Order: sequence, then structure tokens, then C-alpha cells
Amino acid sequence: MTATSTTTGGASATGNTGTVAITGNAVAVNPVLRVAPASPAAAAAYFGASLAFHADVSDVAAALAADGGPGFVVLDSRSTESWDQGHVPGAIHLPTALIPEQAEQLLDKAVPVVTYCWGPGCNGATRAALALAELGFQVKEMLGGFEYWAREGFEFETWEGHERRAADPLTAPAGVEDCGC
Repeated sequence: MTATSTTTGGASATGNTGTVAITGNAVAVNPVLRVAPASPAAAAAYFGASLAFHADVSDVAAALAADGGPGFVVLDSRSTESWDQGHVPGAIHLPTALIPEQAEQLLDKAVPVVTYCWGPGCNGATRAALALAELGFQVKEMLGGFEYWAREGFEFETWEGHERRAADPLTAPAGVEDCGC
């Protein structure tokens, strides 16, 4: 990969490390290309693996809505108080701390599990997925968690019943089913 060179009142250089601007004795490297992109083969391996470990909210919702069942179960790894505030309809509630003692009674190892927690700022779903994988379950993590489930306008259940909020136009396109991703 060769980046476009840029000069800022001095000489310039290009190479695998990205754009470098040399001004006097100072060297400024483009922060995006400070570390060169991976090779296409390494990128394909990484992104392929990422998809093996993750599912997004809209894909989970589409699979749950499809006829014939999704082929996986959804697991909410949050506290009871969080579960009561709202959860994915049909999800199994199993807080992460209880997975070692209860997972094998509640889940079938032949059925993949998709874990979620609050949202992107919480790693509870990651910890739950790790605990399940260590017990021999096939597992994926739902990116975005409950926050993005609600923000994308999908119906959820609370201790009071079913709710649905309007989709946030920053997370889902308005008025269409598919974002085109």
C-alpha cells in the first residue's frame, strides 16, 4: 500500500506507514495510518472471525421474527432489576454470575447462544459468552446490547408488559426494514 504524500512546508515521504509530513525536524504521521492496515488475507481472517463471534441487533431481530425459529437462543446476562426494565422478548434471563451453576439446566449445548447485556459500554455479554464457552456452549455476542435493541425500535418486554420506541435515526434508517448493511 502506498499512501498519498502530503507536504507542510517541507519534504514529504510515503510508504507502508501512511502519510508523513516533514516540517523542519518534526515528523507528523497521519493517525489513521500510523499503524499500516493489515494485509488483505489477515483482514479477511480477522473480520471472518469477528462475524463468528458477533451478531448485530438487527440480524438477531430478523432471525427471531423469521418463520421456523432462529436456530439459537438469546440470553440476557444482566441483573434482575435490569431485566425488569426491559429485555428482548423470548430471551432467557441468566445473570453472568449464575452461569456456572445454572447454564446446563437452562440451555442445550446443541443450540447456539447469543448473549447480550446493556450496550456497547458494557462487557457483561462478553463475560457471559466466555463463561458459556468455557462450559462447552457455542456462543456469539450481540453487539449493541439492549440499548441498541431499544434504540433501533424493536419491541421489548418490561415487568409492566410490551414496549416499543421509535427508532433512533442515528442507529437505524427511518421508515425502512433493512439498513442495507
